[in-house]
Amino acid sequence: MINKGLLQWHGFGFMSQNKTAEMETQSTTNVRSRKLTPDPLMANDITTTAGKARDEFKNFFQQIRLPLLDDLLRNLSTSTGKRSFLVYKNNKYVNVLTENIAFFYIKYESPMIMCFDKQEYFVNYSLEQVQSLLPEKQFYRLNRQCLINFDAVVEVEHYFSRKLLVNSVIPMKDKLIVSKEKVSEFLYWLDNR
Repeated sequence: MINKGLLQWHGFGFMSQNKTAEMETQSTTNVRSRKLTPDPLMANDITTTAGKARDEFKNFFQQIRLPLLDDLLRNLSTSTGKRSFLVYKNNKYVNVLTENIAFFYIKYESPMIMCFDKQEYFVNYSLEQVQSLLPEKQFYRLNRQCLINFDAVVEVEHYFSRKLLVNSVIPMKDKLIVSKEKVSEFLYWLDNR
């Protein structure tokens, strides 16, 4: 066991008191010509001490939870996307908030908005354009005909040929099918929002 009282720190490692005294007597000589090396017997103790210090440092920061910082980082990492869509219905322009939209779909070869209150609106964007305007964590492109809000998904069932059938909060005439190529991506989206 090493007496820790005999150790001193010299910027390059721990050295014994004898080495320290030897170095002090040589201080009048040319500083550039001497080499400082740690005592070889202490290398294991230095490694052990450094490992313990690193672990304590790591545990300290893991125990500190900064809820405001976590919220800030979460908000910065998620893009808000378009917050509303201006649509025309009954000779009026109506602003539809994105949070009220259950899904976008194609009806009569035109993109439509279906809201959670079952109101339908035509939208002046293609589904590709809509998809680029919305946050990826909230909306997912199921297929060529539908872009669904996470909050509109009730459950997902296995369907024929390794496809998935999505049941939404608003029943649709057409089934919401996820192709077998997109199954794993869709399940990942559901699980890791």
